[in-house]
Amino acid sequence: MPSTRSATMSPAFFPASDLHRQGSAAYRRLTLAMLFAGFSTFSLLYAVQPLLPLFARDFRLSAEGASLAVSLATGPLAIGILGAGMLSDRIGRRPMMVAAMFAAGALTLAAAIVPGWGGLLTLRLLTGVALAGVPAVAMAYVSEEVHADSVGAAMGLYIAGSAIGGMGGRLVASLVADRAGWHWALAAVGVAGLVMAEAFRRLAPASRGFVPGARTAGGLAALLRDRALPVLYGEAFVLMGIFVTVYNYAGFRLLAPPYGLSQAAVGAVFLLYILGSASSAWFGGLAGRIGRRRIFWLPVVVLIAGLGIGAARPLALVIGGIALVTIGFFGAHSIASAWVGRRARSNRGQAAALYLFFYYLGSSVLGSAGGVAWSRGGWPSVTVFCAALAGIALAGAAWLARVPPLPDPELPPVTAAEA
Repeated sequence: MPSTRSATMSPAFFPASDLHRQGSAAYRRLTLAMLFAGFSTFSLLYAVQPLLPLFARDFRLSAEGASLAVSLATGPLAIGILGAGMLSDRIGRRPMMVAAMFAAGALTLAAAIVPGWGGLLTLRLLTGVALAGVPAVAMAYVSEEVHADSVGAAMGLYIAGSAIGGMGGRLVASLVADRAGWHWALAAVGVAGLVMAEAFRRLAPASRGFVPGARTAGGLAALLRDRALPVLYGEAFVLMGIFVTVYNYAGFRLLAPPYGLSQAAVGAVFLLYILGSASSAWFGGLAGRIGRRRIFWLPVVVLIAGLGIGAARPLALVIGGIALVTIGFFGAHSIASAWVGRRARSNRGQAAALYLFFYYLGSSVLGSAGGVAWSRGGWPSVTVFCAALAGIALAGAAWLARVPPLPDPELPPVTAAEA
């Protein structure tokens, strides 16, 4: 006789005792799989970032023109996330993530051999569409399968995987490009993406908290009426815009006088991502213990400090500033992404999709806008542009600190850390 459990129970009412908690073997497998998912997504999406000066040279492009290799992946990803989140509410989180990771790896491999700038941009666009099946679904997958007291740490590890992937993809691309050219660099990253996809397929536990079609009527309107969620979406937009702008044009700055670094040396700057990995895990755990609204402002302030320090001329301060921007960004993103998953009592696929829509839209729109700032005024203009966005982010953090936890009479009381 078929079970009626999945037909009558939404993810929000799945017994807490059946969810994965820290210390269990299933939790360890899930978090390791999420590390691979984060690694794959960010490495495939942003491995082209240190290659932008090479694209500008080979295809005779401006800085903002070369940045389309990033923006034409993140823009379609942002739009695709909206559909992917809703589709995953019907077909499941894990199957969509597996298919998306394999497709994105194959498309990146193909980008290494396609002729012409137009062909490269087309494959980058398709890679962004494919990757839409990973990040929004990942947030919902973790929120449904992991116990509330372990969600923060699990999301922190996923973001840590994103940081490692962002670092590893960019570093591998830089080192290979320095030796063999950017074609071989893209090929190496594509193969690595396929390996990560297979690792995820083998490790990720089957869903137990997922229910097909578990969305309530008017879910989108309810999400947008919430006092915290729209502000969190805005935070994703501006913070990602700052982060991508800094890394998009740092390469142009460091390759030019007075620094004149090599492509490999510029790629080594992306080793700073390991600080983001540690920051996301640490801030995620801290938020789970003492409350997200109490500390969300802290990584934003760290990011602002990094912008100020990085505006200085000495190379050591430039690198130190980028390091602080990295720490602040990943800390804030870890807190905000977990906050969305806990704040949305239902429609978690849609809630996560909206967060990541604005997250990657910020990467696409503001990342390219930062190129205009670079072309018109160099790094001082980039700093002013990012500082203005950071001021908006800090104002949002102040607002969120005053938003109380969301009560729900159908659920056990939640703490400030949980909602």
